[in-house]
Amino acid sequence: MQLTHPLFMRLVSFGVVLGAWEYVGSIGLSAAFPSFSDTALALWGMAADGSLLKAFGKTLEPLLVGLVISVALGVGLGIWMGLKEFAEWLFAPIFIVAQAAPLAALIPVLTFAYGIGLTAKVLTVCIMAMPVIVINAMGAVRNTPVSLIEMGQSFLGTRRQVILRIIVPSASPMIFVGLRLGCASGFIGVILAELLITPTGIGDLISYNQSVAEYPSMYAAILSIIIASVLFIEGIEFVEKTMFRPEKRT
Repeated sequence: MQLTHPLFMRLVSFGVVLGAWEYVGSIGLSAAFPSFSDTALALWGMAADGSLLKAFGKTLEPLLVGLVISVALGVGLGIWMGLKEFAEWLFAPIFIVAQAAPLAALIPVLTFAYGIGLTAKVLTVCIMAMPVIVINAMGAVRNTPVSLIEMGQSFLGTRRQVILRIIVPSASPMIFVGLRLGCASGFIGVILAELLITPTGIGDLISYNQSVAEYPSMYAAILSIIIASVLFIEGIEFVEKTMFRPEKRT
């Protein structure tokens, strides 16, 4: 493997971070900051006793529902806004403000309006994930090269053919960037919901272990959701390369 290979560079990056984590945790800088080895042991123990799997089962329900809604509505609405100026004028200010605003502050409002059940958690995921997906999809469609559109029209392509065969494939890199960022925000949203609305799933593991000062287990729960988020985003990138960008396959 070449030293400049992307996989090797990623492994080096992870190794540096984990090594720094192990060193800082082992020197006893803070009792609330365990070493990586202690965290890994706690993660293994939680996986072995089934508590981690049970927590993920509860966390994935609002997360997946929220992400499906965000991706379907976000990409569709973003493409529509990119194609129609009146749709952009109507909806763009809402999502621009939503992207800039501290949306976590709306969680108590959602709790007041929808209670502490699944609906509030799904909406939390949606308000965290959807703005960046919509804005990226809109910008991607808007920035489709005019020469490609004119080429399709010169070959007597219908409006639908131009959209499906030229605009959407051309916009796909930026759309998938928005999907990766949006899904990452969705993971943040579901943990915020579990911490602020009602303690369930991974959020419950985090808050409980913090309350009893089991810091290795607390960090293990945090590490588990980070790993799940990274794997999910890598899966999105794989789908992009497979479906829209075969030239990027390695």
